[in-house]
Amino acid sequence: MVFRDKVVAAFKEVQDSICAGLEQADGKARFEEELWNREGGGGGRTRILQHGNVIEKGGVNFSAVHGKLPEAVKKAFKVENDDFFATGVSIVMHPSNPFVPIIHMNIRYFEMDDQTRWFGGGIDLTPHYVIDTDARYFHHLLKKTCDTYDASFYPKFKQRADDYFYIEHRAETRGVGGIFYDRLKPDQTGLDFDQLLDFSVAVGDTFLPAYTELIDRNRDAEFSAEEQEWQYLRRSRYAEFNLVYDAGTKFGLETNGRIESILMSLPPTAKWHYNHQTVPGSPEAETLSKLKKGIEWV
Repeated sequence: MVFRDKVVAAFKEVQDSICAGLEQADGKARFEEELWNREGGGGGRTRILQHGNVIEKGGVNFSAVHGKLPEAVKKAFKVENDDFFATGVSIVMHPSNPFVPIIHMNIRYFEMDDQTRWFGGGIDLTPHYVIDTDARYFHHLLKKTCDTYDASFYPKFKQRADDYFYIEHRAETRGVGGIFYDRLKPDQTGLDFDQLLDFSVAVGDTFLPAYTELIDRNRDAEFSAEEQEWQYLRRSRYAEFNLVYDAGTKFGLETNGRIESILMSLPPTAKWHYNHQTVPGSPEAETLSKLKKGIEWV
């Protein structure tokens, strides 16, 4: 089997298992699937879940696309060749309860030729209200996954997540971070490509136990109108990051990706209040105090 076909088959399995698990965890909504083809080569499976018991809007998307890289992307990647293949699974969940966090995951594989190919991905948590025990649990699972392959992965990828998921114009992290890796190749890791695929699948397989536990902990928490308003404000920060900084969003738009699939990461409702200030000592202020780089959760 051609290696890229092996990656595609593995990533489709990740999408299938996560969708089944999320439907069970939500208990009401079912994913709607749309198959699409990309002009220029390839396509994907967009799966959207909406109006559930827990999930207000979420997507678990798979794509495998190929074609010619635009000049801007060629310059960014510092390559001469313009033929590319890219496949991945991308997930964003926006829950209805402010005490259930937003979560994002992406695993991807990019290939131009045998010498120019790599894995990337990551998973991060964006709570509307930072709950320390939830953040520690989440990071503990990520560390466990990373340590199975290399003890250096978690601290290295955790720092990269802190740096990547940072809203510079707000001087705050998007959430409590997670792990982020890019351009993973054998010469950087000591793992061959099959092992790097196994690692990326393991990251994907960490999503479901991590998120379903956080759902079960918080899904029945009561909340006020003011707390929901805060949720909408935190969602606006999520939207700002994805539209201004997110590399996957930029790559999708620059390579003629499917707009609906790319922008499924945006929340169904978000608000921007002019010069909003939190009350000192409030749970909202406490959350803002923990949106910083370098917090050690494990």
